Amino acid sequence: MSKAKLLTYLLGVVMLWSCARKPMSYTTDKAMDEFQPNYLEFNYLSAKGRITLEEQDGKITKGVLNLRAKKDSVIWFNMSPGLGIEALRGYISTDRIKIRDRINGQKIDMDYAEFQKKYGVPLSFSLFQNLLFANLPHEFSYRDRLIRVGKTFVLKQERENITYETSIDAGHGKVTQLKSIASQTRSGSLEGSYMDFRDVSKQPFPYQAIIKMVLSLPERPKSNFFLNVEMIKVELTDDPLNFPYNF
Repeated sequence: MSKAKLLTYLLGVVMLWSCARKPMSYTTDKAMDEFQPNYLEFNYLSAKGRITLEEQDGKITKGVLNLRAKKDSVIWFNMSPGLGIEALRGYISTDRIKIRDRINGQKIDMDYAEFQKKYGVPLSFSLFQNLLFANLPHEFSYRDRLIRVGKTFVLKQERENITYETSIDAGHGKVTQLKSIASQTRSGSLEGSYMDFRDVSKQPFPYQAIIKMVLSLPERPKSNFFLNVEMIKVELTDDPLNFPYNF
C-alpha cells in the first residue's frame, strides 16, 4: 500500500452525510441562537464497520474497520481485509500521526507541522475528531457566514486558506454534507456526505459516510479517491479502552 493510500485511509477514517426556498441570512443575535450544532459527547468510543476504497484507476479495496477513541486525546483504528489479518493500523494523538501498512511495509510517523509541510493540508486533532463524528469542522464563530435554506443550515468557514462549506440538519444539528475548497497554495480537497443517522446513547450518529478525496502528492498529483464507510456497531462508554500501537 502506497503512502497515498495510507493518507487516504487517514482522511477517510476520519470521516466514520433541501429545500428550494430563498436563503435567509442570519444576522441578529436572536436568529443566530436558532443555530444549535450538535457535537458528539463521550468519554470513550468503540465502533466496527465495513470500509470500501475505490482508487482513480478503478482498483477497489474492501475490509473491516475497527475504531476506538478517547475524546480530545486519541483516535485508534485498524483495517482487516478478512481472515483475521490486520492490514493497516493507525494511532492519532493530539501531537502526532502514526499509520502503518503491515502488509506492504509503508508507514507515516510525523507531527502535524510535518504533515502540513509534506502534504500541504493543515490538520489538527480537533479537526480530525470533528470530521470523524459529523461535527462542525471548526468551532462556530459570528465571523462565519450562516444562512438557512428550508430545514438546512449552510455554514461557510475560512481557516488557514481553506474554505469549508458545511450543511447542517436543523433537526438533529449534525453535519450532512461537507466540502473543502483550498487556495491556490493547497490543491487537495475533500467532499463528503453523512447519512443514516441512528441513536447512540441518545445522540445522533452517522452510520454511513461517502467521501471523495483529491490528494495532491508529488508522485501522483490530483489523485481521486472514493471511500464508503458503513458502521455496524457503535458504543459510547465511560470505561477506559486500550489503544495499542506497535511499529
